[in-house]
Amino acid sequence: MSSIGSRRGVESGQSGKTKAAGRKKRAKAAAEKKLSASQAEKAHGSAADANGRKPSSPTASPASSASPPVAPGVASATVIPPGLMPPALAALAPGLAKLGIPMEGAADGAPKPDLEQIAYNMARLLEHGGKALAASLKPPEPGETKSDLSSEMSNAIRSISKVAEHWLSDPKKTVEAQSALVVGFLSLLSNTLRRLSGEAEAPVVPYDPSDKRFTAPEWRESLVFDFLRQAHAIAVNWANAIIDRSDDLDPQTRGKAKFYFRQISSALAPSNFFATNPEVLKETWASNGENLVRGAAMLARDLEAGKGRLKITRYDASKFEVGKNLATTPGKVIFRNELIELIQYSPTTETVYKRPLLIVPPWINKFYILDLTADKSFVRYAVSQGLTVFMVSWVNPDSRHRDKGFEDYMREGIFAALEAIEKATGETNVTAIGYCIGGTLLSMTLAYMAEIGDKRIESASFFTTQTDFSQAGDLKIFIDEEHLRDLEQKMAATGYLEASAMSTSFNMLRPEDLIWSFVVNNYMKGKPPLAFDLLAWNSDSTRMTAANHITYLRDCYLENRLARGKAAFGGKTLNLKKITIPVYHLATREDHIAPARSVFIGAQMVGGDVRYVLAGSGHIAGVINSVAKPKYQYWIGDRPSGAFEEWLEKATEHPGSWWPDWLEWVVRQSPERAPARIPGSGELPALCDAPGEYVKIRY
Repeated sequence: MSSIGSRRGVESGQSGKTKAAGRKKRAKAAAEKKLSASQAEKAHGSAADANGRKPSSPTASPASSASPPVAPGVASATVIPPGLMPPALAALAPGLAKLGIPMEGAADGAPKPDLEQIAYNMARLLEHGGKALAASLKPPEPGETKSDLSSEMSNAIRSISKVAEHWLSDPKKTVEAQSALVVGFLSLLSNTLRRLSGEAEAPVVPYDPSDKRFTAPEWRESLVFDFLRQAHAIAVNWANAIIDRSDDLDPQTRGKAKFYFRQISSALAPSNFFATNPEVLKETWASNGENLVRGAAMLARDLEAGKGRLKITRYDASKFEVGKNLATTPGKVIFRNELIELIQYSPTTETVYKRPLLIVPPWINKFYILDLTADKSFVRYAVSQGLTVFMVSWVNPDSRHRDKGFEDYMREGIFAALEAIEKATGETNVTAIGYCIGGTLLSMTLAYMAEIGDKRIESASFFTTQTDFSQAGDLKIFIDEEHLRDLEQKMAATGYLEASAMSTSFNMLRPEDLIWSFVVNNYMKGKPPLAFDLLAWNSDSTRMTAANHITYLRDCYLENRLARGKAAFGGKTLNLKKITIPVYHLATREDHIAPARSVFIGAQMVGGDVRYVLAGSGHIAGVINSVAKPKYQYWIGDRPSGAFEEWLEKATEHPGSWWPDWLEWVVRQSPERAPARIPGSGELPALCDAPGEYVKIRY
């Protein structure tokens, strides 16, 4: 592009005056009579011949021959001369000028479209668009899982149709619903007309600064874009109210309808379309459409990477590598079996606390969310404070693991780790952390250990962990018998759930942030994704074994068996009340995966002392709120009981990271110290350096 720009500059310097005189002459001729074919060619530039070569022109400067190539049949062009702008485009000029897109009559020196470059870019856009289309139509390879789009669409239609039937079945309700929508749009229309007449009117739907889709000033300052923003909000608010007031429908159906409508309304936001996004229009004008070319190229690449399904690139993969700048806390893998590698981290203090720490992370995504980067690493912080830290790294499963269920994960995961820790350190007793689904497994393990009298885990911490699933949030709406049957059928062939399926489910919980913001940024603005460590981890998805996943969904989400005292391991019924060791329960206030209220209910079910802590932000950011760069606060109150809202009203807010509060709680349980332990110096030799091999398996 720089060479093109330099050639254009040379051309302008060499023949600028000649071109200006020529343009005036051609404009005058256009006003007197209809241009002939030859005159049009002089005014707008010569058309390419069948081989894509331009015929020579006696008035062209030498530099013009170095113009960008043009696809066969696409006419080359220059800046629109005054007087030749189409009337429809001229009518739009004032509005476009407000976007920084001046047209006819613009002041001297204002940017004007370079139609030659636009024509060139449109040819490139068609080329990349063809590649994207070809990639999207590519048939699945043998053994590949087919897209779930048709299934999701049918679920969405069924759920929303039930709401529509509810309102249409009663003529009075039908009129009520229609009237509410009409009144909303009439209010917006009259408000806009008053603003057009010059009256100072507040918008019908106030601007929400937290909605990142509409941060550009044009969404407030331009009547057109502000109208679009408000119209979308009125329609969305009306539909959500209709769903909420469908009292005769069961909560599961209403929840599904609301979830799927959010996917639709997020997709139809005016910010997602080229013609109704002021930022995209400005970018297109400023770059002569270069942004669309870059976007089409990225779209083709992402479709190719997804083998016909759109696999959105959310981060700059070239900037991150596990073991290089992610998961870098020094340590050794000291144990490995079919399901886990066990990492022992190297001490940084001469003495350590006697009781080791075992971390059981989720097997959805990978463990290094707790060892993200040096300044965000919970593991590095714990090691620096004198704890001997062991981390379970789960295998990224394949067909060999199809029958590995929750009890296998307990025996070959947690129990195997406890045995390895004893061999490595000589210590029988540990403190344990369970994060998310790893915490659910840990709670079931503790209930089983209570039944058999196993006291090796002396205290436990649960990070954003659900044990009661009665208030499990948006994920619960996916779970019903029909959904489970579909999943069982889908996983029967491979023995696992594809990593992309779980990743898509989580992204759909926040479609504006995790789907459409990237569609606009990548494919319309043509901007490459940023180097963001959290998104690098989030994109490192994992599979789930068939047995494990079905047990989790059926026993926990669908039947809530653990909370109801119906779950069992090894013939032992699991009773959470029999967990009498000290427990630290962390929830996060904006969690969509393990809602704070759901965690609060589960925290009341254990039988020992419980410290319930509520952190700011969500499921991930609230947990890795580092002491080095704290962004959020946390709340501490009495032992959880009664309603969550009542507990929160009485809780005390504290600034900064909750990590020091957790550390103080852990140390208080076991303050004794011992000489630092070097990984591999015990009975178990080091197998390889941290972060190990299992974490590097990607699908």
